[in-house]
Amino acid sequence: MFQRLFAPTLEAQAHCDLPCGVYDPAQARVEAESVKALIAKLADNDDPDFRTRAVLIKEQRSELVKHHLWVLWTDYFKPPHFEKYPQLHTLVNEATKLAGAGGTKGTMDAEAADQLLAKIDEIAEIFWETKKA
Repeated sequence: MFQRLFAPTLEAQAHCDLPCGVYDPAQARVEAESVKALIAKLADNDDPDFRTRAVLIKEQRSELVKHHLWVLWTDYFKPPHFEKYPQLHTLVNEATKLAGAGGTKGTMDAEAADQLLAKIDEIAEIFWETKKA
């Protein structure tokens, strides 16, 4: 038993949590499209069971939007990107807030979903510009 406790451990390190080249803002966009669709379906359905499930899924998808944007922000974008695109920090901040409790996660506001999709599109434009470089 003591041998196992004090046995050397293997340490692994990586610079990202995804294999290089797999990053894509489309992941956030797909989740945001799902959120927008759920908001529309919620407006057209009075069934309490359906509404409960749809709200739960909408909140989960909103959280996934934030996750995918944070992965881009923390793992893909590097200091040279932030220097070339100084608005990037603000864009990611605004987008994640739109996906949060004051936005699509906590409301049924279709306009918030549209604003979120627009922010994701702005981030995607920058992302694809950086891939060309």
